[in-house]
Amino acid sequence: MEQKKIYFASDLHLGFPDYKQSRQRERLFVDWLQEIRPTAKALYLLGDVFDFWFEYKRAVPRGFTRFLGALSSFHDAGIEVHLFTGNHDMWIFDYLPEETGVILHREPFETELMGTRFYMAHGDGLGNGDRGYKILKSIFASRISQWLFARIHPNLGIKIANTWSVSSRNSHEEPSFQGEDNEWLILHSKKLEENKHADYYVYGHRHVPMDIALNAHSRVVNLGDWVDHFTFAEFDGNEMKLKNYQS
Repeated sequence: MEQKKIYFASDLHLGFPDYKQSRQRERLFVDWLQEIRPTAKALYLLGDVFDFWFEYKRAVPRGFTRFLGALSSFHDAGIEVHLFTGNHDMWIFDYLPEETGVILHREPFETELMGTRFYMAHGDGLGNGDRGYKILKSIFASRISQWLFARIHPNLGIKIANTWSVSSRNSHEEPSFQGEDNEWLILHSKKLEENKHADYYVYGHRHVPMDIALNAHSRVVNLGDWVDHFTFAEFDGNEMKLKNYQS
C-alpha cells in the first residue's frame, strides 16, 4: 500500500485571463488531482482558486465543472479537502461546502498533521504594512458590500469583477522574491515564531515558490501558483517538498 501524503496548492485563478487559457489550466490541475488521489490523505487549497467568485442566492459563476467534480470525488472518497478564501475569492459562502464537501477557512489555520505543527493562510493582509489593501479588504468583507453587490444582475456584476481583476493584474509587475528581510510573510512568520512554534508556515498569495528556513526547526513555504509556475507541496509525515507538476 502506498504511503499516504498531504498535498498543498494555491492560486489557480480559474477564469483568468479568459475561458480558453483557464480551461487549459483547469484540465492540468484536474490531471494532477487524479494522480495524487490514490495517495492523498488530505488536500489543502490556500486561496485564490478562482480569479473571481460570488455566490448570488440562486446563481454562481459558470464553468469549472471538471474542477468541482474532482473536489467532490475527493470528498466522496473520504479525503478531506480544505479550501481557504483568498483576496480574489473571499465571496465564497455556503455553495461549495454544501455541493463539494470542502472545509472552508477564512482566517489563518493552525493544526497538527501527522505529528507536525502547521500554520496556514492565504497570506493577504498579514503582517505589517499595506494598510491601503487592508482597508480595501475590510470593505469587501463587509456584509453591506456583499449585499450591495448582490443587487447587481449577475451578468453585469461578474463582468465588472472579471474586468477589474484582469486590469488590476496587468497594472502590477510580475512578482519576484524580495529577499528574506523584505518578504512580509517571512517577517510575519518570524514574529509568530517568537511566541508559538510551528514546523511549517504555508502560504499562497505571493505567486513566488519559496522554501525558506526560519530556524533549525521551522520553514516558510510559499506554494507559488498554477498560472506561471504550476507548483505544489507534498508532505509525507517527515518532510515537506515543493515540487513542479510540469517537470
